Amino acid sequence: MTHKEVSDAGAPKKQVTVTINGKKYIANQSEILLRVAVREKIAIPHLCYEPSLDPYGACRLCMVEVVKRGKKEMTASCTLRAEEGLEVVTDTPGIVKYRNILFELYLAEAPKSEVIKTMAARYGVTKTRFLKKIDTTDSLGNKCVLCGLCVRVCNEIMGAGAIGFVNRGPYTVVNTPYFEPTRDCYGCGACVKVCPTSAVEMEDVGDTRVMKSWSTTTVLLAQCSCCGTYYAPKGLAISIMARLTPSLKEEIAALCPACRGKRIAREEILAGSGGAGNHG
Repeated sequence: MTHKEVSDAGAPKKQVTVTINGKKYIANQSEILLRVAVREKIAIPHLCYEPSLDPYGACRLCMVEVVKRGKKEMTASCTLRAEEGLEVVTDTPGIVKYRNILFELYLAEAPKSEVIKTMAARYGVTKTRFLKKIDTTDSLGNKCVLCGLCVRVCNEIMGAGAIGFVNRGPYTVVNTPYFEPTRDCYGCGACVKVCPTSAVEMEDVGDTRVMKSWSTTTVLLAQCSCCGTYYAPKGLAISIMARLTPSLKEEIAALCPACRGKRIAREEILAGSGGAGNHG
């Protein structure tokens, strides 16, 4: 890691020294501690941390023990900010006990999630004392741990608001309003990408993207005018193209990314050489 990172504004970020498990590391002032740990390959289990979203400590698996002025307290490392002299321990007996109980709860909450099973086993938890009946009608395949990442990315990044939390308490699930197909879904697949347990599923069938987890919501796909491939949600592609400055030529905008790249490269080569006809 470089000892001098430059911010987007061009000013160097202030560097601080933090101690993790007795070893000192360099971090940026106010950098998320979990990010430091991930960069330094220090194992801290986590589910709800997504770099593109503000951390909010939902899963609680990334808890660490912080030493402050001789006192110890537990806190989520995804909401803890680096500061000079910060000292944390990731595997105290208290942390291990707390983490193991959480793994048991998640094994019960998402009994079909291989991600949870593998992660829990890595920390020595292979079974749970908490029992939950498998729901054969669950659109998320009994893999969801209600971390909320899919809801947040749909709302905060895509601005679609197509999905949300439905019901309350132990009956809480994530889905579309009234469990019906929604026109608000862009079909972008961001929810699939951020889901830490692979619970969200979608499938492209011909010219249609089926959001299988979201009440079988369907979205039409754009087709490349050159190779015929269906490559992206049609409405989303049109919206993105409309916001480009400068705008693309209509015939180029109708191409998939692969064909578009080839067309633009070919035009640049021809323009640079003065036209293919000048080179017999």
